[in-house]
Amino acid sequence: MDSLQTSQKNVTTNSTIANNNNCPGEDVLKLLSGKWKPQIFKLAYSGPIRFNTILRELPDANKQSIATALRELEEGEMLNKTIVSQKPLHIEYELSDKGRQMIQVYKLVAQISAH
Repeated sequence: MDSLQTSQKNVTTNSTIANNNNCPGEDVLKLLSGKWKPQIFKLAYSGPIRFNTILRELPDANKQSIATALRELEEGEMLNKTIVSQKPLHIEYELSDKGRQMIQVYKLVAQISAH
C-alpha cells in the first residue's frame, strides 16, 4: 500500500511541475492576445503609426484601451515607442525586431482563423 501512495505522490508532483512549465507557443500567442493588440499589431507592421491614427482606424476603441494595449505591446518588446521632436511633438509606434519576427506568425494565425 505504501508503494502505491508513493507512486501517486510522484505522479501528482510530476503533473504539477508539468502544468507550471509554460508552453513556448502559449507565451508567443499571449504577446498578441488581448483587447486591440492584434489590430494594433496589424496596423504597425505597415510602418510607424501614431496614437491618433490608431484611434481613427479602430473607431470602436477608446483612448484608455488603446493606451493599455500599446503599453503591453511595448512591455512585451513587440513595439518600440519613439518620441519625435519635430513640430508638432508626437509619438510613433513601430514594430521592434521581435515584432517583425512575429509578422509571419501573425499572418499564419490569421490565415488559420479565416477557415
